[in-house]
Amino acid sequence: MKPIRIATAQFENRSADKKFNLDRIGELSEKAALQGAGVVAFHECSITGYTFARKLSYEQMVELAEKIPGGESMKRLRDIAGKLDIAILAGLFEKDDEGKIYKAYVCVDKNGMVAKYRKLHPFVNQHISPGNEYCVFDLYGWKCGILICYDNNIPENVRATSLLGADIIFMPHVTMCTPSSRPGAGFVDPRLWENRENDPTSLRSEFDGLKGRSWLMKWLPSRAYDNALYVIFSNPIGMDDDQLKNGCSMILDPFGDIIAECRELGDDVVSALCIPEKLTQAGGYRYRMARRPDLYREILGKDHQAVQNVAWLHNDQGK
Repeated sequence: MKPIRIATAQFENRSADKKFNLDRIGELSEKAALQGAGVVAFHECSITGYTFARKLSYEQMVELAEKIPGGESMKRLRDIAGKLDIAILAGLFEKDDEGKIYKAYVCVDKNGMVAKYRKLHPFVNQHISPGNEYCVFDLYGWKCGILICYDNNIPENVRATSLLGADIIFMPHVTMCTPSSRPGAGFVDPRLWENRENDPTSLRSEFDGLKGRSWLMKWLPSRAYDNALYVIFSNPIGMDDDQLKNGCSMILDPFGDIIAECRELGDDVVSALCIPEKLTQAGGYRYRMARRPDLYREILGKDHQAVQNVAWLHNDQGK
């Protein structure tokens, strides 16, 4: 494998405005290409918007969703990728021939779709079906995987993707700044966003505290460290429907160290060089090689009734 420069982006998407969102994806992809990146990743549902979908009926979800790879958004992504000679990863709602709806994330280059993944743990809308398989694919000589938002909160998903060969996992999110049972969680007042030019300090304090980045730092670096892989984390910034998101899109190396991070209080893109040597130098590589599956194979495979509770969906401010 040769070193590869990868970019991650953040931007303020507009609900159901695919043209606007794809225009921003095009502009930020161009900036990533100017940085020398061969790949750029965007957040979950970056093409469609996300939080507003909790209000939509099945008929409205079908109208919003697209066939993959035959939809117009895929054609537009391919055009952008071809113009810039860059691979682009972005998210949207997918519909299949049977009328099922999925939360999808795709990788597209100048030749078309490279990979598609369906979120394993969707919850923003009751009409979304869960995906049922992991995704590992080749990209410029590297093995890459995809896990969307909540999928990454279940450590087994990251470990499984790693064991399937992934050296890089793209982790698109729409996260942070929502209620939870954990201490310090909650929404961030949208008025701080509106006043960010006059008072960036108050907004940054909320974004970087336990409502946002400080919570992320409790677990995200460990996913990279424990599995000795690169993590490409992408998250929107600004208003997503009526919820404010804090960005912090970043790239972590196999040591769990942040090697690039978006710190603008607005749209931004950063990139970092991923080198193969770190994959085996990191401690997680040794730990993974030292596993003894005979001890826990049956424990991990025990029958289990999955329960998923997402606080903000049931909070009055989130309705």
